[in-house]
Amino acid sequence: MDTDIGALTVIFTEFYYWVTVPLMFLIHVGFCMYEVGATRHKNHIHTLMKNTMLIPLVTVTFFFFGWWIYFAFPNGPFITGGITGDLASHAKPWSQLMGPHMGGAPTGFEDNAAEGGFGNGVWSRLNGVFWAAFLLFSWTAASIVSGATIERIRPSAFWILAVVIGSFAWIIDAAWGWHPDGWMVTQLGYHDAYASGVIHAIAGGFALGVVCVLGPRIGKFAADGTPRNINPHNKWLVTIGLFLIYCGFWGFYVACNVPIIGSGDIGNAEGSYTATTIYLTPTTLSAIVFNFLMSLSGGLIMGYIVSRGEAFWTYSAGLAGIITASAGNDLYHPIQAMLIGAIGAYCAYKLHFWVEKKFKIDDPVGAIAVHGYAGVIGLVICGFVLWGHPATAGYHENTAFITPWGQLIGAVIMFGVLGFLPAFIVSKILSGAGMLRVPPAVELVGLDMSEEMAEEADAIAISEADIAEAKKLGLLK
Repeated sequence: MDTDIGALTVIFTEFYYWVTVPLMFLIHVGFCMYEVGATRHKNHIHTLMKNTMLIPLVTVTFFFFGWWIYFAFPNGPFITGGITGDLASHAKPWSQLMGPHMGGAPTGFEDNAAEGGFGNGVWSRLNGVFWAAFLLFSWTAASIVSGATIERIRPSAFWILAVVIGSFAWIIDAAWGWHPDGWMVTQLGYHDAYASGVIHAIAGGFALGVVCVLGPRIGKFAADGTPRNINPHNKWLVTIGLFLIYCGFWGFYVACNVPIIGSGDIGNAEGSYTATTIYLTPTTLSAIVFNFLMSLSGGLIMGYIVSRGEAFWTYSAGLAGIITASAGNDLYHPIQAMLIGAIGAYCAYKLHFWVEKKFKIDDPVGAIAVHGYAGVIGLVICGFVLWGHPATAGYHENTAFITPWGQLIGAVIMFGVLGFLPAFIVSKILSGAGMLRVPPAVELVGLDMSEEMAEEADAIAISEADIAEAKKLGLLK
């Protein structure tokens, strides 16, 4: 009977993560629609293909080394220990478990250090769906950067940067701050249950690093430095895109949890939890429902107020509200989640326009503010609201506790060290090689110039053929 229950637990967990993948895919669909709606007509295809082709590029690189980094680097490495290669054997691209592999009967989450704490019977069924869930987080991080760079970045440069953040930078921060054994968790008491920092702050910081080198779009700023408003060409697409991102966030939140885990596996009394966070601390899906919707609502209400009903920022503020509250949404009271979401939305809106005017930063979709600034603010607020709460599960001898300074240090690492810094360096290299930005003439005519000309030529040829046939039939003289 125990074996049957163990098998059912594994099968349910496999299906649980499998379902999160198409839900999170909606985030990427939403980003594509959102960005196309925010661009001018002359840049539609460029924007769409730039965001589409990150999918195969990040997927392949994440298969080869991104997944391995999460299990190998929780110690830094060399901050609290070395590379934990023995716990990453199932994540090496040549491992039999990185592909179709039955691995024996799934009898439960049995201990096997050589296979990352699970036996082959478990990893053979869960490795692919775990990998895919984390991969979709990688796509999200890269897509956030995509929105901030529209209408002027070379596709090849963006794809290089997408691989850097999607298969390297963000998964390092996940190993450090989103792993129950991560050094930031065990040493700093860093807590980020639903990725205010691990996904959003790092992506916002990364986008800022790119944009600082990339520069603003032609015509964005007047001669006296006053920013001009380049309106989205299709606010309906922007609206639908953001609502799809809201929908995809349900999968995002669920994928941040671990379902049906025995409490004995995390050093507590016998029994089981219906869900734990990524840190293996108890939570419930009910908590997600309350706090997700309340933080979304707080963001939307504040966005509507502060932007005076401007549609673009009302919808974006809803997203900022969720992101701000995400660090502690496993433990917040719903009213706390609502208020924190409202604070984050207000700050993101104000900071976007202040930074734009002060530093001439051109972020067409507000990605740096909505994801980066809101993520950092959310981490800092979490440190105060959850001060003294255990940051991770009780199996550590010296469990670290959440503190404001631990969260602040974590925010600096996420936004600055792993976000801004590598993006700025790689962008500088690409810019020095003439590979970062399209030429001014191409930017003025539109990045879809070649596609538009080809389509126009085809249309002319078809029209001429129609006219010739009509004359042949006597329909035209």
